[in-house]
Amino acid sequence: MKGYRKYFAKKLLWFFLTLIIAFVLNFVLPRLMPADPIANIMSRTARGINESAATRAMYENYVKAFGLDKPAIVQFTTYVRNAFRGDFGQSFSQYPRKVNDIISNAILWTIGLQMPAIIVGWLLGNILGALAAYIRKGFDKLLMPLSLFLSCVPAFGMAVILLGLFAVKLKIFPVAGGYGFDLIPTFSWKFIKSILLHYQLPFWSIVIISIGGQAIGMRSMSIYELNADYVKYSRYLGVKDRKIVRYVFRNAMLPQVTGLALSLGTMVGGALVAETVFSYPGLGTTILKAVTASDYPLLSAATLIITIMVLVANFAIDIIYGLIDPRVKATQFE
Repeated sequence: MKGYRKYFAKKLLWFFLTLIIAFVLNFVLPRLMPADPIANIMSRTARGINESAATRAMYENYVKAFGLDKPAIVQFTTYVRNAFRGDFGQSFSQYPRKVNDIISNAILWTIGLQMPAIIVGWLLGNILGALAAYIRKGFDKLLMPLSLFLSCVPAFGMAVILLGLFAVKLKIFPVAGGYGFDLIPTFSWKFIKSILLHYQLPFWSIVIISIGGQAIGMRSMSIYELNADYVKYSRYLGVKDRKIVRYVFRNAMLPQVTGLALSLGTMVGGALVAETVFSYPGLGTTILKAVTASDYPLLSAATLIITIMVLVANFAIDIIYGLIDPRVKATQFE
């Protein structure tokens, strides 16, 4: 127990150190962009005002309202204090909307798209990988090259392929958006149908990419387990192959389950390219808009949420491994 407390304390220390660095980077990096965010607000709100004095006064009021007239260290401490309260201030690009409202709306679209896509890709990839390892012959010769190809295709590449084929060429699915631009969000069948149509291409672009890597991983682990000594010994004792295979695939699934947990934890940061390509109203599109508009509060909030989710996922996996993996337990007492 003493060894595990030491292991837990070490992981917790690294978690907080990384979190501190993440806070610093999320504050500093957006502010290194050369554009002037206040000028973007002025271009919308100061239209028709010809007096330079009035324009200058309005500009200075915005600077004070966003706290940009204060020293960088004061801005940073205010940012950290407000972040722990769950308050990320107002958006520059969508002023006077609050960043919390924008993020909460976008993250629902991202989770609704990526969580089902990751799970479906994980299930299909593991089933195909297990079948390839067990059946071998023609099925494996077909699946292995296909899986290698899919795992090497970048996320934006698959998204562009599906977009060009099914949206531009065949015109089966819409090109962009989360629903029709002419629709108002309601619980009508027309609106739900529009959401489902816009959902298909980004969903399958993520699923197809996930299948390749999962199939390769499951195939390799299953082949390793099928050639293990306990399988040979069990067959020698006359144990039915169906029962052996059940244990084989259960053992092969352990690293894959870890991969699924990490994928779910990092889903906000992963495959955001698909959202950007299809202009899907999730965090990916929100981050792109924040970058182009030099929207510091929105960009910092979005990237901080992604960073925290990645950190929490990795921390949880490390702690779980420390509890269940005998090899980790053994190193705790060395």
